[in-house]
Amino acid sequence: MDRREFITTGAALGTAVALGTHGTIAEARTSNRAKFRMKYAPHFGMFKNSAGDDPIDQLKFAADQGFTAWEDNGMMRKPVELQKKIARTMEQLDMAMGVFVSSGGFDRDEFTTSTSKDLHSRLRAQMQKAIEVAKRVNATWSTFVPGNISLKFERDYQMANCVENLKVCAEVCEPAGLVLVLEPLNWWANHPGLFLTKIPQACLICKAVGSPSVKILDDLYHQQVSEGNLIPNMDMAWDEIAYFQMGDNPGRKEPTTGEINYKNIFKHIHDKGYKGVLGMEHGNSKRGKEGEQAVIEAYRYCDSF
Repeated sequence: MDRREFITTGAALGTAVALGTHGTIAEARTSNRAKFRMKYAPHFGMFKNSAGDDPIDQLKFAADQGFTAWEDNGMMRKPVELQKKIARTMEQLDMAMGVFVSSGGFDRDEFTTSTSKDLHSRLRAQMQKAIEVAKRVNATWSTFVPGNISLKFERDYQMANCVENLKVCAEVCEPAGLVLVLEPLNWWANHPGLFLTKIPQACLICKAVGSPSVKILDDLYHQQVSEGNLIPNMDMAWDEIAYFQMGDNPGRKEPTTGEINYKNIFKHIHDKGYKGVLGMEHGNSKRGKEGEQAVIEAYRYCDSF
């Protein structure tokens, strides 16, 4: 029996025991289930076939399945009233807010090639906006991508510029308690041309900036593509890692669909004392409600260490 078959069979048996002979699958999905031991965070759209299009209903569905966290890359683009409604609902559901994106920089290299007063002014204004959103939705972490690498500047000069610019951001974020989490992204499968690609590089930047408001987002999918060696790199950079995201490889779908042993990784993270959020930044391997249930059961399996 392979892992997928084990998960599906175990889920069916668990549902049958919980419901007895007169229950239904629909009833199981609307009843409260045991909370996951770690704060895995789905995102809007992940469970829309089961919960509907309304974001509030999606939050409630996730809470009913045992999830205790949520993340939303696009939170800054949402209307203020919706941000407030999401925050109120999450507070009622006792769910923690994960990351939102405050700076992408995927199509430019200004962050690594300039330290101009104009850039610093714009960075301060952008960080202030991020702080306002963070306060509104009770968020602690915000994803920050330093942008593209330049082919016209020595890499070490770009590193120096990146550090200086992040110090400017930290001056604004630190008093407010907002933590910018730098996300190394893989060059090969998703984001060619970016400056920040690996965990050791991110660790160097964080130590150079020297602020509690500049840390690492360790996206294990990206790092499996970029460099592998997931647990040793995690341990080497542990003091600088503030947030995790997941996705299996190849495919960037839920755990158990690829080569990464997430059950072992989650146990390692848990045993090191991590209490933060782990963002489910991946797609579903199957369509519809069946695919959404497969995601839930994959996390049940990996969470049972």
